[in-house]
Amino acid sequence: MQRLVIKVGSHVLTQDGAVASMRMLALVQLIAELKAHKYEVILVSSGAVAAGYTLLPLDRGNVANKQALAAIGQPLLLKMYQEKFEKFGLLCSQVLFSADVFDSPKHIKHAKVAIDTLLENNVVPIINENDTVSVEELVFGDNDRLSAHVAHYFDAQILIILSDIDAFYDKDPNRYDDAKRRAVVSEISQDELEAEHTPNNEFATGGIVTKLQSADFLMKHGREMFLASGFELSDVKAFLVDGEHVGGTLFKK
Repeated sequence: MQRLVIKVGSHVLTQDGAVASMRMLALVQLIAELKAHKYEVILVSSGAVAAGYTLLPLDRGNVANKQALAAIGQPLLLKMYQEKFEKFGLLCSQVLFSADVFDSPKHIKHAKVAIDTLLENNVVPIINENDTVSVEELVFGDNDRLSAHVAHYFDAQILIILSDIDAFYDKDPNRYDDAKRRAVVSEISQDELEAEHTPNNEFATGGIVTKLQSADFLMKHGREMFLASGFELSDVKAFLVDGEHVGGTLFKK
């Protein structure tokens, strides 16, 4: 059985300052379909701060407020996932990681045992950064790099990033009409890895650069990454279910 990690970003999960319930349902339906095709699926989900904001609209420019919003929003986000997974007869679980969990082989081993046990029992692990206590990651981090580490250390063959960015292009498609999609990428330049971060939404902390850094990390460890749209899931379905590379970008050596 092939193991994969799906990462969904804040921009996909939020709309007009609230959690985008129908997009979340479409994501859960995709995961149910993948499990029916004998995939083991780990979900790395952003959205806790956005969910918290729907109940308490604090200024998100303040780190303490973001920590509070994450604390409020995380259980709400999990409840929403639980309700949607229940529609497909599936259980999901919450796993919160601090930034240093992958610094210790002992912590990695313990975390992997927990993830393996959940997957063996047909439970979908939903992983998120523990934003309430991870101050540095809350300001500078994102779940792109977290998901890459999850994929590597928990033995997934591929990381699927579902984003507002539907693929990797040779230039910014928002600025250039002649930008061309790069279907397969086997090497990423240092300039591309060190470019300025450009998150596209008020709740997002990443951008294309953190996705490229994640892809580079995985390729160096012999794994793959697929970047596709989280708004329209046809490209990722075609790739994983039908074995057809229609859209999106595959990063592999």
